[in-house]
Amino acid sequence: MRKALYIIFFFFILQNNLAASNQQKIIQKLNKIENISFNFIQTINGKDEKGECTVQYPKKIFCEYEKRKNKVLVSDGSKLVIKKGKQYFRYSINKTPFEFLLDKKFLINKIKTGKLGEVEGKFFFFKIIENNNNINVFFSKDSYDLVGWQIEDVYQNLAVTYIFDTSINQEIDQKIFKLPKND
Repeated sequence: MRKALYIIFFFFILQNNLAASNQQKIIQKLNKIENISFNFIQTINGKDEKGECTVQYPKKIFCEYEKRKNKVLVSDGSKLVIKKGKQYFRYSINKTPFEFLLDKKFLINKIKTGKLGEVEGKFFFFKIIENNNNINVFFSKDSYDLVGWQIEDVYQNLAVTYIFDTSINQEIDQKIFKLPKND
């Protein structure tokens, strides 16, 4: 009986150490990133949108959607603007999930203290609940790279973003983070 308890205890400790090791590998990857550029597919209400983004930590993002959408999303670190054609939607970044998603230090702290989940044996994820925001951040189980997120967008729609073809720590023209002005 005692031997069985030792075996169960050993596997419990081993499993916890593996989870902690995976968290450490994800944190190590994130710590190396100052900026990341990628292609994306975003699904909102069953509709896919595609484009390219550049993120510079902390809290800067520039996303250009396919040309036919004529949509741009930009944050300068404090404000967020979504430009769709001739319409402009302006938000304080701290009123959106990007407040947390684009803050690498915040993410790392949440990963350190959070519980690592797994999806379909392919992805790790961390669930973050902060200021009425539910955010799931996904990482590759093989490479520990960031592969996407799921948030409730500024219109309270569930938005799932899958990222691919990533480039890390490239030289970036800071002008891309300048907020667009109304036409």
